[in-house]
Amino acid sequence: MRRSADNRRHPAAAGVLRVERSGARDSSNTKEPCMTVWKLDIAQTVAVAAALLALGEYIKNRVPLFSRYFIPAPIIGGLIFSIIALIGHQSDSFGFQFYENMRSFLLLVFFTTIGFSASFELLKKGGVGVALFLLCAVILVCVQNGVGVALAQALGAHPLIGLAAGSISLTGGHGTSAAFGPLLEQAGAVGALPAAIAASTYGLVAGCVIGGPVGTLLMRRYGLRGPKVTGTSDRTETTRIQTAVETTDTNDDTVLRATILLMVAIGLGTVLVNWLKDMGLTLPAYLGPMLMAAVIRNIIDWRNWALPSRQFEVVGNVSLAFFLTMALMSMKLWELAAVAGPLLAILVVQTAIMFAFAYFVTFRIMGRDYDAAVMAAGHCGFGMGATPNAMANMQAFARVNGPSFKAFFVIPLVGSLFIDFFNAVIITSFMGFFK
Repeated sequence: MRRSADNRRHPAAAGVLRVERSGARDSSNTKEPCMTVWKLDIAQTVAVAAALLALGEYIKNRVPLFSRYFIPAPIIGGLIFSIIALIGHQSDSFGFQFYENMRSFLLLVFFTTIGFSASFELLKKGGVGVALFLLCAVILVCVQNGVGVALAQALGAHPLIGLAAGSISLTGGHGTSAAFGPLLEQAGAVGALPAAIAASTYGLVAGCVIGGPVGTLLMRRYGLRGPKVTGTSDRTETTRIQTAVETTDTNDDTVLRATILLMVAIGLGTVLVNWLKDMGLTLPAYLGPMLMAAVIRNIIDWRNWALPSRQFEVVGNVSLAFFLTMALMSMKLWELAAVAGPLLAILVVQTAIMFAFAYFVTFRIMGRDYDAAVMAAGHCGFGMGATPNAMANMQAFARVNGPSFKAFFVIPLVGSLFIDFFNAVIITSFMGFFK
């Protein structure tokens, strides 16, 4: 398709929203259906994403169901837009084309902030409980991916669709789904992105549904009793563990320091990925920056330098919100129909496996006591949805049966600092094997 004559004469006009029409006339001079394609540049793409973010937040605050199951605002707003795009596609009347490079950069920023949270000194200081629950989470990641791939092959679907219904969407959640979905599609798994997003939403609900029954059954079978219930039994405070001195103030200097560290990690990570590619080892673009950020973080811990962790958290949250929205804006829902049947079957089996894993594995590894029962309930939300779902499961359980400060300390620490790092590495290994 060509630009208009005006745009050729005036290069500055190239950034203006362009509308193009596809279609042609056949030999009988009968006009075929013509689709209007709206092409958005970088500024317009970001603007639409921002508007959808605001819309999603508005709806989430007014629909209790979305808040109860922690459905992210970018998912709500982006899904609304993708439904509009589906209507345009099905009616052959209109479509959208977005600026893609911005989304790729946001992906690098998001994974780099994950790398800065991977403090192995913090893992050591967290004690045996943190290490054991991280072990449980890593084992579950491998089980989810293995089961997903095996079931997808048995059902005649692409094996990477099983990966989309594995730890990418369940342990990983919507952020990891939006990050890896396009990569799975590039590897040949058509419909992997909408499948992963759908599986993530299913997991948020299913994880909250099965968590309470797991904890209750464990208490009844083993005759467990929680501490005396008090008015603060649902409190979620955790003991704070600190390695490097964290920057508490937010000002120009701290924001600039965080930005410099992020950009250095992204730059060095990109160089690392390109160097390894020249050596014959191909890694995803996000993995190099994430690994370099982890190296820089542990050097900061070792030298006890100031760490702008809060600034990293804010940048990571904002980049993830825009990335999620942009990913859903360009999601092709019509490709989900081809994999809907196998996807649902895989998710039902994954739910049963999560229930059994928390009951038989997490509970035993974590000590077979009341705290372990609470963490088993939390692991259902953690392994099927996200850390907030785990906290919701444990709050509801502890409000009735008594507090568990160990559970409220261990699960958020693993969920916020470590699991995304290990999950990304394991997913990458599975992708390399089945691609």
